[in-house]
Amino acid sequence: MKEPTHCAGTGRDYEVLQWDVREDCEVRQILDRIADKWSLLVITLLDRRSLRFTELRRAIDGVSQRMLTVTLRQLERDGLVERTVHPVVPPRVDYALTPLGRTLHATIRSLVTWTEAHQREIAAARAVYDARQAGAGGAVSG
Repeated sequence: MKEPTHCAGTGRDYEVLQWDVREDCEVRQILDRIADKWSLLVITLLDRRSLRFTELRRAIDGVSQRMLTVTLRQLERDGLVERTVHPVVPPRVDYALTPLGRTLHATIRSLVTWTEAHQREIAAARAVYDARQAGAGGAVSG
């Protein structure tokens, strides 16, 4: 089994850019996975109960069959989702959060709560930005 790569500076007083620029950094790879919009939606939906693939696909607007399959496999590989195949005809497959996945859901819930609390401020900031860009002819300055 390959040991996780530890990125410099991911301790208590970390420097974000120390892990963000290294593609082989485990922290970056995990954050890339769990911060993906499809992963966030799957984890949120599986919080209440296990669901079948078709139930997940119906509940997630815009996700393709392929993308949902890839997302579920990655979450299963990371130990966040478990796949249970029931020996019936036709085969029935259920997906559920693992105990580790449930701990992540609490963090996602906090992120959603923050977003709901600040959505008006964000909308106002976007409107100011868009108006400024429209007045500048759409030029982006850096």
